[in-house]
Amino acid sequence: MGARALEGKTALVTGGSRGIGRAIAQRLARDGAAVAVAYARNEAAAEEVVERIRKDGGRAFALRAELGRHGDAARLWAAFDAHAGEYAPGGAVDIIVNNAGIGRSPDLSSLTEDDFDEVFAVNVRAPFFIVQQGLKRLRDGGRIINISSGAARIALPEIMAYGSTKGALDTFTLNLAKELGPRGITANSVAPGIIDTDVNAGWLRGNPQAEAQAAALSALGRIGRTEDVADIVAFLASDDARWVTGQVIDATGGSGL
Repeated sequence: MGARALEGKTALVTGGSRGIGRAIAQRLARDGAAVAVAYARNEAAAEEVVERIRKDGGRAFALRAELGRHGDAARLWAAFDAHAGEYAPGGAVDIIVNNAGIGRSPDLSSLTEDDFDEVFAVNVRAPFFIVQQGLKRLRDGGRIINISSGAARIALPEIMAYGSTKGALDTFTLNLAKELGPRGITANSVAPGIIDTDVNAGWLRGNPQAEAQAAALSALGRIGRTEDVADIVAFLASDDARWVTGQVIDATGGSGL
């Protein structure tokens, strides 16, 4: 990959204001893409990401996209279109990264129907309709990258509903690859393991025992960093990955081997 492998491209990253999404947005911008940093509620965090990208010489804009309710995809693309003139001529997009999601779920015994509906609405339904309604904007040769989880292949009963959403997302990816292949569009999933993010901070950071246990799960003996995932996404977004589609790229550091 060249230093500006995504020059002239436009990318949409949902959940781009923090954690893995933030790292992805910054990496894609560093590679030359104009990045739409979609966020749900924390406007200040999203604007901070945009400001950092611009300070580093990149191009980015924030757009609010609260997911999990009917019509969320339409509202997201309407917000995207409002910036199209400056960042995405004609409203076109080259890279869609479905990163936003609910990171955990109650266990089987305490999961309610409302809990179930919410995690599937954000983690599965939203990406489905974001892609569906984005297809008329997605250029031929484009990229769809869905952020999945190692929980889709490793039994974790305590977060069963969450893991099920990621399994559904991987199936969605597989079908997108087949459906959109004739247009030269690739679709892949990236499946992280335990990553040091704000979502995991409550039980992970400052807890030596938890940190040691989490690190021991990986064959590489450490906890994942957001940049570990962002670099894989950048590869998949580039022309170097033009012959990779329909795949789930494990980004767990060899967890569960």
